Amino acid sequence: MFLEKDHIKSVKYGWIEVVCGSMFSGKTEELIRRLNRARIAKQKVEIFKPAIDTRYDDDDVVSHDSNTVSSTAVENASQILFYADEFDVVAIDEAQFFGNDLVDVCNKLAAKGKRVIVAGLDMDYLGKPFGPIPALMASAEYVTKVHAICMKCGSLASYSHRTIKDDKLVVLGETDSYEPLCRACFKTAVSSD
Repeated sequence: MFLEKDHIKSVKYGWIEVVCGSMFSGKTEELIRRLNRARIAKQKVEIFKPAIDTRYDDDDVVSHDSNTVSSTAVENASQILFYADEFDVVAIDEAQFFGNDLVDVCNKLAAKGKRVIVAGLDMDYLGKPFGPIPALMASAEYVTKVHAICMKCGSLASYSHRTIKDDKLVVLGETDSYEPLCRACFKTAVSSD
């Protein structure tokens, strides 16, 4: 199909940014930083989070160092499409808790000209790819991997080691349930679990 030059210029495409890493690595902090910059630029922004994440607040997104931003809690990724029309920048925190349909939702938003910023864990407590994050990383224009500090040796940490006994994939918790570890310390910890 042949497209007129003027038509091509009128189509505005957005993009997807993924901020990923282990627990306590600053993912939400980076998400909030990017949203604040967009607000300064007078862009309309909204942040969404999964309704199941009630660790700090039922509605607000709260980073581990207590920075808070108002958000919209949703039951599933498709609800984001319903709410996102009026915004220039759409942010999604704790994206690993959404299903794989989040990838399609983010791509639809970017096709509508939205800047989509997604933050989430890239690996589960077993060190395996987690939820929709790997597929989002593959389709994103920008990927930022942030790191915590290993609680055992002080190296850069990219693993979220669960310190309590529970085989469920999703266990909401904080420092009482998880610790960031580097590759070597994670391997040692998992072999002794």
